[in-house]
Amino acid sequence: MEVDYAPVLIAILFGLGLASAFLIAAMTLGPKRASAEKLAPFECGSEPIGSPRVRFSVKFYQVAILFLVFDIETAFLYPWAVLFRQLSCIAPTCATGVSLFGLVEMLVFVLVLVTALAYAWRKKAIGWG
Repeated sequence: MEVDYAPVLIAILFGLGLASAFLIAAMTLGPKRASAEKLAPFECGSEPIGSPRVRFSVKFYQVAILFLVFDIETAFLYPWAVLFRQLSCIAPTCATGVSLFGLVEMLVFVLVLVTALAYAWRKKAIGWG
């Protein structure tokens, strides 16, 4: 059993060794001239003006959470698509017949997603016009 994990362990050790070598090389060989420009905070190319503790609108957080929820839920479509044939087989060989279980399962899932989207749209949590 330990032999099965040997390539994984070697790959992890190789990756850690290479990352450590690059880090040590950057720390020892890199230039070390500190200046006011290098020590200033960098914010996407724009000058840092004002307080960093600006309050965001609640709408921003609503949209962010809704995006995460729908993004993660739609990511569940990929495993379903990969296993669709297996979910639709009644017998292990699939010679005896085809079941609608896989399709109905995903239709219920998509129906829940559409219902949640309609609810969020109705409550004006997201606005498209």
